[in-house]
Amino acid sequence: MNLTQGPLFVSVLLCLGSTATAAEIFVTSNISTSTTWTADNTYNLQGQIYVLPGASLTIEAGTVVASTATTNGSGSLAVTKGAQIFVQGTQENPVIMTSTDDVSTWTAGDPKTGVWRESANEWGNLTLMGDAFISENATAGNVPTCNAANVAAMEGLTPEFAGDTKVLYGGGNDDDDSGSISYLSVRYAGRVVGLANELNGLSLGGIGRGTDIHHVEIMNNVDDGIEIWGGTVPLKYLSIWNVGDDSLDIDQGYRGLIQFVLIVQGFSVDASQGSGVGDNCIEIDGAEDSDWQPVTTTTIYNATVVGQPLDGDGATTWRDNARVQYRNCVFTDCGEKVVRFDNVDGDGANGYGHNGTLSWAQTWSTAYNAVPAHANDCPPGTYQSQFSGNLAEIKDSVFFNNSDYAEFNNVGANSTSNNNVIEPLNSPLQGIVRGPIVVKGGKAMQPVTSLDPRPAADALVSVDAAPANGFFTPAPYRGAFVPNINGTWLGDWTASYAFGFTQMDANDNTGSAYCFGDGTGAACPCSGFGGLGEGCVNTGGTGVTLRALGNASVSSDTLRFDVAGAPGTKPGLLLRGNNQIANPIGDGIICTAGMSQRSQVQVTAAGVTSFTDFNGAGFGSVANLGAPTNFQFWYRDPMATCSGSGFNFSNAWTVTYEN
Repeated sequence: MNLTQGPLFVSVLLCLGSTATAAEIFVTSNISTSTTWTADNTYNLQGQIYVLPGASLTIEAGTVVASTATTNGSGSLAVTKGAQIFVQGTQENPVIMTSTDDVSTWTAGDPKTGVWRESANEWGNLTLMGDAFISENATAGNVPTCNAANVAAMEGLTPEFAGDTKVLYGGGNDDDDSGSISYLSVRYAGRVVGLANELNGLSLGGIGRGTDIHHVEIMNNVDDGIEIWGGTVPLKYLSIWNVGDDSLDIDQGYRGLIQFVLIVQGFSVDASQGSGVGDNCIEIDGAEDSDWQPVTTTTIYNATVVGQPLDGDGATTWRDNARVQYRNCVFTDCGEKVVRFDNVDGDGANGYGHNGTLSWAQTWSTAYNAVPAHANDCPPGTYQSQFSGNLAEIKDSVFFNNSDYAEFNNVGANSTSNNNVIEPLNSPLQGIVRGPIVVKGGKAMQPVTSLDPRPAADALVSVDAAPANGFFTPAPYRGAFVPNINGTWLGDWTASYAFGFTQMDANDNTGSAYCFGDGTGAACPCSGFGGLGEGCVNTGGTGVTLRALGNASVSSDTLRFDVAGAPGTKPGLLLRGNNQIANPIGDGIICTAGMSQRSQVQVTAAGVTSFTDFNGAGFGSVANLGAPTNFQFWYRDPMATCSGSGFNFSNAWTVTYEN
C-alpha cells in the first residue's frame, strides 16, 4: 500500500478491557492535515506513518498508541522536517507508545500495571526530523562547513521512491521547532529494517532548540535507546532501560543541553551485543568526518548510569572530536572502561587531531571558549552548550564498582581539582537488586530487578551545581534524583514503575531504609556475608533486601513491602517494632527493636514476595499515626555450605503514617 499521499484513513474496531469502551483506530495513511489523537481511543499504526510538512499531530494525555506486534514490528511514526508533534502526557496520564503484546499484560487495561518481557522489535519507533545544522559527509553534495543545504537520510527509514525527501533531516535553523514531548513511555520498539539498520526508541535528527522534550522513557528497544544526530534540542528527565545497543547515542554535531538522565544497562532480546544486548552506556561521536562542522559539543549534568558489572561496555565512549562535559553524575557497575577512547566510529572518519583539529589530549586541556580557529568553523553563536571549564571533562561525579579507570586517569579526570570520587565501599544509590546471571548474546548479564536510584553516600552532596541559565536546574547533588525525599520523577508514568522496577511515585511516603549490610559479614554464620545492602548469604547464594513502596497514609494506604533474594522454599516473617536498636549493624543482624508483632508468608519460588498488609489488617492498623514504625524481614536459611542454623535478616525500614 502506498502510504505517501492522501488524508488520514482509519478503521475502527470497538475494544473491551482497558481501555474499556475505547475504539481501536487503525492508522493506515500519512498525516497530511493537523490531527489530534484522543485518550478515548487507542491507535494502531499499520505501517510507516509520516506526519507530513505543514501538518501537526497532537496526542492527548493518557493516549495509548499500541501497534500490532509482528516479526520485526509493523507500525512506526515519523515526523518530517516542517511538521510538528505535540505529545501532551502528564505524570498521572502519560502517553504510551508500545505494542499490543505489552497491552495484553496490563491488569484490567491499567497502563500502570504490566509484566516485563524479554522482547523488542514489536513495532517501530518515534522519529523526529528537523531543520537544524548537522555534519554528515556521507551525503553527496554536503560540505564540511555549517551549511543549510547539508542533509542526511534518517537511519531506519526507507525511501519509497527516488528523491523521497520525507526521510531527510538537517538544515540551517538551530532554533527550529518540531513541537513538544512530555511524559512519553516508548516500549518494545526498534523494528529491524535490515542488516545494521534498526530503529532507535526515539530518533532525533537535526532537531532545533525551539523543541521541548522532557520526561521520556525508553524500555526494551532493540537498538539505541535515544539517538541524536546534530541539532540543538535540550533534553531533560530521560529514563533508558534494557536497550540492545547504546543507551544514549549522540552524533553529527549535537550542541544541546542534557540534564537528569537515568540509564540502566541490560538486554532486550537474546542477540548479539548491539542488537539486543546493551553496548555503551553513553556513546558520543563528534562529526563526520571529524574535521567537519558543527562538532558535537555538549554538557550533561546529573546522570545516573547503572551498567552491567560483568560484560558491560564503555560507560562513556568518545569518537571523532566529540567535546563533552559530564558533571554531577553517578557511574556504577560499569564492567568495562569508564572512559573509552574509540577515537573513530568505524565508518571512515579520522578521529581526534585530523586535519588540524584538536588532539585527544588537547580536547581535555583546552578551555571551552579557546578553540583554535579552523577553516571549517561555523558562524559565531553556533555553540551555546558549554559555559565554563574545558571542552572535555568529567567533574564532581562519583564512581562505584567500575572495572577500568585507565583512560580516566590518563586524561587527568582523576585530578583532585575535578572533585571526582572513586568510592570503594559505599554505593551511591539507595538500593539496587539484580537477578541471577543469565547469558544473552554470549554475554553474562545481571538484570536489574529493583532500583531505588535516589542518591546515597558520596552522591548526596556535590561540590558545585548546574548554572541557573533558564534550562538547567541548579541541583547540588550527584546523579539524576533529589536526595532525602520519598518519591522520584520516575513515579506513576514509566514502564519501570509499572513493572515494579522503580515503584515509588512522586507522592510516596515510605520512610527510609537503614541497617544495610556493609559487605564484611562479621555477624554472618560461616562468614557467609552478602553484598553491599544485603544480609547474610543463604542457600540461594545471595542476601535479602527489603523495600517499602507506596504511600503510608491513613487516608490512602498503599504501603507494601517487597522482599528480594530470599530462598524460594523457606517461610519468612515480617517483623514490626516501635524502636531501632542503638548503633545497628547489618549483615544478618536484627535492627528493629521493641518487637510486638510478626506476620508470616511463604516466599515464592522466584525468591521474591510482597507483604501488602499485616496479618490481613493493613499496615495502618499496626502503625501509630505520627510515630515511626519499624519493619524488618527474617527467615531461617543459612548458606548451603554452612552446617550451623543461621538466622538471616534483611535491612530494615522505618515508616511514619500520616493523615
